[in-house]
Amino acid sequence: MCTVIFVGPGASADGSTLLSHSDTGQDSRVRRVPAATHEPGSVASLYAGIQDVRPDPEDFGEVLGQIPQVARTHAYLHSAYPHLNEHQLALAESTTSQRPELVALRGEGEGCLTIEQAMALALQRCTQAQEAVELIGRLMEAQGFLPSCGDGGELLLLADPQDAWVMEVFGVGKGWRKDSGQPGALWAARRIARDQALVVANWSVLTELAPADPDVRIGRGVIEFAQARGWLAPGQSLHWRNAFTPLPREWALSRLWLFHQRFAPSLREWPQRQLGPDAHQTLDAYVQALEPIDLYPMSIRPERPLALADLMAFHRDTFAGTVYDLTAQPQWTVQDSEGKSRKSELATPFPGPELTRLLRLTRRRPVARHFGHYAAISQLRSDRAHDAAGVYWLALDNPIAAPWLPFSLATRQMPEPVRDYDPDRFSTGSLRWAVDFVDNLMRLGWQRALPLVQQRRDAFEAALQSEWLLLDAALAREPDAAKRSAQATAFAESTVQRALQRWVELRHELLVQLTNNRWV
Repeated sequence: MCTVIFVGPGASADGSTLLSHSDTGQDSRVRRVPAATHEPGSVASLYAGIQDVRPDPEDFGEVLGQIPQVARTHAYLHSAYPHLNEHQLALAESTTSQRPELVALRGEGEGCLTIEQAMALALQRCTQAQEAVELIGRLMEAQGFLPSCGDGGELLLLADPQDAWVMEVFGVGKGWRKDSGQPGALWAARRIARDQALVVANWSVLTELAPADPDVRIGRGVIEFAQARGWLAPGQSLHWRNAFTPLPREWALSRLWLFHQRFAPSLREWPQRQLGPDAHQTLDAYVQALEPIDLYPMSIRPERPLALADLMAFHRDTFAGTVYDLTAQPQWTVQDSEGKSRKSELATPFPGPELTRLLRLTRRRPVARHFGHYAAISQLRSDRAHDAAGVYWLALDNPIAAPWLPFSLATRQMPEPVRDYDPDRFSTGSLRWAVDFVDNLMRLGWQRALPLVQQRRDAFEAALQSEWLLLDAALAREPDAAKRSAQATAFAESTVQRALQRWVELRHELLVQLTNNRWV
């Protein structure tokens, strides 16, 4: 359930390229894999299970295949879905839906390349977005696409400081073999203009694709494949989404609506989904009409430049004040001691399965997620030394309960608290566990806890932002790469340790405020 946002340098407030990704897989440990040289004839393994947490950080899962290794691989940030390498090549992923005829799970063919493995290979081997698109396309055709998130297809946003592409990958159905001579995946890609922004909400965004367009790439055999199955008439232009995807889902439409009506409100008349003064009356009168997904363009030119803060806030969004607001549902209404109706302090946008069943709540999908593993933003810049130009902003667990932390690409190693996480074993030294503890405590009384958490979080972020701006300016002035790396690494260590300490303190504040030591 990953949300991805791209903002081109011509659409951002500071001229940087922004690329975000939230939710991800189970392994929220973020570590820096160093650059390496390899002997001629060596091989690179293709793993299944990169998303899973294992005690040994060098254990990437079960080996499903091997390909020739390259002479040198680049350093990159590795997690469930790898994001950013030392040359400011950034990738972000969102699982999509594909026609059931295209699905081939493990053992139903010889496909062995997951999207997260393809991302890691691209970050290891490429420096530019277009280069990464073409590498992933070749590898998917040769090795065969293997779904790693249910039975879905995959969408990637690939960006460097000068260029960006959106790429989609689907399977070819059961029974594919490497010796068949046929490609093992369907894929296509389109370049994104520098003045554009877009959101991906677990749904295909590619529509009309012309093979002759220099800003389009279409995988080998895609058009013939669609024609052979009657999904594309001979002579008809390829409409990617219509050919290869099923009917859209509301959890995609809701996020598309939120993004477009917020950042391009005048582009067209968007559906009206804001709650009125009487939320219950609005919800009772609301007629659920699903708009066609083609109402939303692949990308927009936002009506104002977008900043980092816009992306950070979007990843914390819970549809407050809209028909998708879970806390506005009437089941949360209680009577106070004077018999007046009010919203229960338990009203939360993250009720969980059991509370949803108990109260018979309508299930909705906020942008923020209480079981999200992390949200990350890659900030790409071309106005300074490449080793200190890129910034990786990280919010572990639910971004509402977490601080956004900046890491310069000059950082030699990610601090231990962001590399420490095991979902089956609590660790006092894990920042992910510290945030998760706060997030869980909030649900003891969400309406009372949220203002406190927001106040503490925002104060921490404001102070950190001031410190980061000073460091960023110092890194831009420092001519020595080794000194840049030392400064960036020291800042990262200090920042993460202070965040860990502050969130432990916040946990203690919530324990006092919310547990049953007092009757309210």
